[in-house]
Amino acid sequence: MTGVLVNFATVVVGGLIGSFIRKGVPDRLRAAITNGIALCVLVIGVSGAIETQNQLLMIICIVVGTLIGEALNIERGIEKLGGGVQRMFSGGSGFAEGFVSATLLFSVGSMAVVGSLDAGFGNNATLLAKAALDGVSALMFASTYGWSVALAAVPLTLYQGLIALLAVWVKPYLGADVIVEMKAVGSVMIIALSVNMLGLLKEGKLRVANMLPSMFLPILALPLEAWIRGLF
Repeated sequence: MTGVLVNFATVVVGGLIGSFIRKGVPDRLRAAITNGIALCVLVIGVSGAIETQNQLLMIICIVVGTLIGEALNIERGIEKLGGGVQRMFSGGSGFAEGFVSATLLFSVGSMAVVGSLDAGFGNNATLLAKAALDGVSALMFASTYGWSVALAAVPLTLYQGLIALLAVWVKPYLGADVIVEMKAVGSVMIIALSVNMLGLLKEGKLRVANMLPSMFLPILALPLEAWIRGLF
């Protein structure tokens, strides 16, 4: 839960500092900081992915999980939900709009889900990187919307905390090998996030949210693999 609490703190601190910087943050400085954090996220993803003990299984989980996510169009659903909530408050006060926009920015995304699950499994690296990114984003948002951005730390912490607690609860029922592969698959998604953050694709971006089912497939895939091996 350390990552969840640190994320809470960085959003609060960034939001409060940003509320006193009404002239905003220079784009050049913002881009430099974001790219630096994105590179760190890439390193975290690679270091986690190489821990897999079964590369073929990891590939299968990514492919099948992405197909499931594309069929369900998870990313589009998340975007529609976020856009709908934002439109509800777009005509209201700047205070409400800042709070809602910041909450969506920090909470709606694959990094929040994957990072919180990893935190529940005992690895806070992803959430700590997200905390740094959210702190910078909070500072920039608050320079426009004011201190309401800092309040977004509350729903963010509840959201990520619940996911982390769910992971803590299910962890005893999962084998060590399953957790290793879930982390490895999640790390591949973290790599995909860093690709989007760095803008490495010439057109569009990777639909990382559509890969979310992949992280849960090792729960089924590993026992199935063991059963098939037992037949021979």
